[in-house]
Amino acid sequence: MGQAVWAIPDLPAALPLLERLTGLVEGANGTLLLLAAKGFGAGDVSRLEQLYAAAREEEWAEFAADCGKYLAELDKENRLGKYTLAELEEEEQSLDRLRRWYRELRSRDVLGITATTDSATSLKQCEERFEAYAEHVYAALSRPTG
Repeated sequence: MGQAVWAIPDLPAALPLLERLTGLVEGANGTLLLLAAKGFGAGDVSRLEQLYAAAREEEWAEFAADCGKYLAELDKENRLGKYTLAELEEEEQSLDRLRRWYRELRSRDVLGITATTDSATSLKQCEERFEAYAEHVYAALSRPTG
């Protein structure tokens, strides 16, 4: 039938995702066919929701792991006392990438799984640690040299 097939639980929260997807596909001169389907068996709807939630959990777990790597990188730079504008810019770009990724994952989370809240907390921790690192950089740059 086509290159890709998506299955999304039939929930009101999925409508903005479908509208966004429609806009992206049409903007790329692609075609999209949206269908509403019912399962054959009594447990099909619940199984779809379980599969969807498991896929989101996996994505959020990967996001959390990257947040952990980001925090470890900030710890390393602090240990080394690497307080330069170049390093600050690199860390800010990494944080921006985490923010974009979070927004993307959040837009697909129509079930509101627990990992979404946990990931918001992880991102907030990354932001706070970045701000502390930035303060160290600015303090180091404002010290007189020589």
